[in-house]
Amino acid sequence: MADDDFSTVLKGVGPRLRALRRDRGTTLALLSESTGISVSTLSRLESGGRKPTLELLLPLAKAYGVQLDELVDAPPTGDPRVHLRSFSRYGMTFVPLTRHLGGLQAYKQIMPAGPLQTGELEQRTHEGYEWLYILAGRLRLRLGEHDLVLGAGEAAEFDTRTPHGWGRAGTEAVEFLTIFGRQGEKMHVRARPTEK
Repeated sequence: MADDDFSTVLKGVGPRLRALRRDRGTTLALLSESTGISVSTLSRLESGGRKPTLELLLPLAKAYGVQLDELVDAPPTGDPRVHLRSFSRYGMTFVPLTRHLGGLQAYKQIMPAGPLQTGELEQRTHEGYEWLYILAGRLRLRLGEHDLVLGAGEAAEFDTRTPHGWGRAGTEAVEFLTIFGRQGEKMHVRARPTEK
């Protein structure tokens, strides 16, 4: 690898680390606790003020459950397979189906079986567009004022600036695929109006 190429790869590590941390919904303080790396070092890594080393990247790859080459954007080896490493968030299991941190992201999501979810679903908004496809079970999708139930084989797509949220429509587990772009990392909870 030429020196210019090497420098470009190193400069890209910080933004990838920041995007990954935000995508996982964690803070520098929580990441510091799980890796043993100081908050200031993590911050300098993300901003490009600290050169990434194996001693720093290995615990980060382990904490995020990703391959080391994903953190440094190593050149492809010719093997097109995606090595799946699941992680949990919001009580669901996420299985990444794409290997790159930028661009479109695809996940298989598994919502475990449990008691029937009643009441209002928390809705979120963010920039972007989302597509989902139900593999098994029944998913309740609240999209703006619409309250829908999707079963296996059904799909939905929507502008994510529309308030949306989902949960189980029954007690059985739900498995579904989601695809969304990088803008989906900027997820915000929509403020509910106060009742008068």
